[in-house]
Amino acid sequence: MMAALLLCFAVAAHAKTLKLAMDADPVSLDPHVQLSGGMLQYSHMVFDPLVRWAPDGSFEPRLAEKWEVVNDTTTRFHLRKGVKFHSGNEFTADDVVFTLARLKKSDDFKGLFEYFTDAKAVDANTVDLITKEPYGLVMAMATYIFPMDSKFYTGTDEKNGKPKDLILKTDYSFANFNESGTGPFMVVEREQGVKTVFNRFADYWNKDTGNVTEIIFTPISEAPTRVAALLSGDVDFIMPVPPADLERIENTEGLKLVTMSGSRIITFQLNQKRRPEFADPKVRLAMAYAYNNDGVVKKIMKGFATAAEQNSPKGYQGFNPTLSSRYDVAKAKELMKEAGYENGFEATMIAPNNRYVNDEKLAQAFVAMMSKIGIKISLKTMPKAQYWDQFDAQVADIQMIGWHSDTEDSANFFEYLYMCPDKETGRGQYNSGNYCSKEVDELTLASSSETDIAKRAEMLQQVEKILYDEAAFIPLHWQNLSWASKNNMNTQDIVNVMNFPYFGDLVIK
Repeated sequence: MMAALLLCFAVAAHAKTLKLAMDADPVSLDPHVQLSGGMLQYSHMVFDPLVRWAPDGSFEPRLAEKWEVVNDTTTRFHLRKGVKFHSGNEFTADDVVFTLARLKKSDDFKGLFEYFTDAKAVDANTVDLITKEPYGLVMAMATYIFPMDSKFYTGTDEKNGKPKDLILKTDYSFANFNESGTGPFMVVEREQGVKTVFNRFADYWNKDTGNVTEIIFTPISEAPTRVAALLSGDVDFIMPVPPADLERIENTEGLKLVTMSGSRIITFQLNQKRRPEFADPKVRLAMAYAYNNDGVVKKIMKGFATAAEQNSPKGYQGFNPTLSSRYDVAKAKELMKEAGYENGFEATMIAPNNRYVNDEKLAQAFVAMMSKIGIKISLKTMPKAQYWDQFDAQVADIQMIGWHSDTEDSANFFEYLYMCPDKETGRGQYNSGNYCSKEVDELTLASSSETDIAKRAEMLQQVEKILYDEAAFIPLHWQNLSWASKNNMNTQDIVNVMNFPYFGDLVIK
């Protein structure tokens, strides 16, 4: 009895609870229901990818220990043995096969995996990923394959009589409320929008990692409230930190601030089907000229962002150095007159108020700037949990979206935000502007199989020039990244430019 008590005391003494606050919580427990930063952050906690990005841009082994190219269209992954799912089921190659097949059915993910035919199990611990043609981004895509427990998600859900692997965005499904991943944490309690509790998975395969045994996650959408919670000690770790509070946190004893340049582009899309005026390139160009990127970065973002004129940040193959900011209200008014809209027109707009840094303020600034050229915009903002359903339904003429390339490659911006929308392939899934260019589509698709780096870069830069010349969208800025925590943890070691903190590796001293 005494030995048992001593053991319990020892476990309690080493137990580390992290009180975490983000601007919003995951919309579901199903990792395939939405392609978004929030859901990928959740996936890295509860599931585990085949490989993941390392700080230097290389690939780290996770559920795949090693890999090799078998031929031009086949990459073989050797899977880690002895890995268990939260259900207790053993992880095998069949789970990778199941997961890729499910990804190809997801409205949000199938565009990413359009280049893949399927996955084939060679044996229990070996799986081949096969593409339709040579494809240079196979390893980048492997970072988005978080194997799901095929046995757990197979069968009929007794609650509604529907398949357990059903992907459903807006209603109850088995996968929306139940999880079985191989990740470091299990969901043990969840109240949407209020609190989610994660416990360390006792059978997690990686014993040589962080020491957090419990995460109590509270979504706090209001930035000042989130900062106040950290300053008061009510939470231990927050993300993101609003630009106005960076200096305050940095100078507060006992706290740690970590920042880095980001590659997430923040944009407004102009729906050409809902608003015929937006089908005129001169109107779109007028709006681009009327928006003061540099001024917004300076005043609203407090310099904690980089004004953007294209999707690709510097360092990406598609970054086109010939494109520059073009703020010129007089030019904007001239274009409106040439288009026949000298007296302007009215439009509606939606934006989230807890997804991107200062998103609501950015939307309000945009409305004010467009009023100077006669465009009167009715703006509605809402929490992220409600926003994406409204975005998908294209309920407004102008909609905000930020995008970080899922593959750390320029083509991903084009595939999801600007290719002609195609429900069958999933391309253009987040193109709520309904922009469509045959040339953009052809160049983007051709770039996927081009192995000559210089030729591929030329293609991608040409796409950026077309989008810029036609004002296919309104670019705002690349959003910088920020995290703050108590200074007794290795925060800088678990964060990255993708903004997927690896909480499983967090060590609290």
